[in-house]
Amino acid sequence: MAKVIDYYLSLNSPWAYLGGRRLAEITARHRATVRVKPVDYGEIFPETGGLPLAKRAPARQAYRLTELRRWSRFLEVPLNLQPKHFPAAELTAAGMVIAAGDGGDPLALANAIGRALWAEERDIADTGTLQDIAGATGHDGVALLAAAGRPAVSERYRALTREALARGVFGAPTYVFEEELYWGQDRLDFLDRALGTE
Repeated sequence: MAKVIDYYLSLNSPWAYLGGRRLAEITARHRATVRVKPVDYGEIFPETGGLPLAKRAPARQAYRLTELRRWSRFLEVPLNLQPKHFPAAELTAAGMVIAAGDGGDPLALANAIGRALWAEERDIADTGTLQDIAGATGHDGVALLAAAGRPAVSERYRALTREALARGVFGAPTYVFEEELYWGQDRLDFLDRALGTE
């Protein structure tokens, strides 16, 4: 029986970036399929009690930086705690990841976009940067950029956001396997074990 994980994320999320490589390794080991689903947390947070980073209490913002530093060191994944281009307008990048699902490798693209933002000081809202990232992951950047602007892709992004809300998603990243939610890259060990019991 096929193992399928629905992966809801924000391309701005440092946690999605930190977990991206492990997600790829885990799913490859279990021969699982990942359906990458960028969604609009600007719409999800108000519906689920979340707050954008700038509106969180100073103590929570400070602790977030502590945790990011810890996880970056633990996972040996490079991370700039305060990248120059964060938060980035991610609509175009999200559209390209959605479009890459049609015959491409959306997980590799999403992971490369995260790395560009969080480790390489690149602007993921810049179309030239996005084309370069897409090309480096084996995609046709020009074609993906064109696809990202199509109404069908924009509607897919909105539909995925509604789907996420209906399934109880409230934070990024969230992995869903057999209708069970795993919120946060620090839950990947639980997802790994669940995949191994199949």
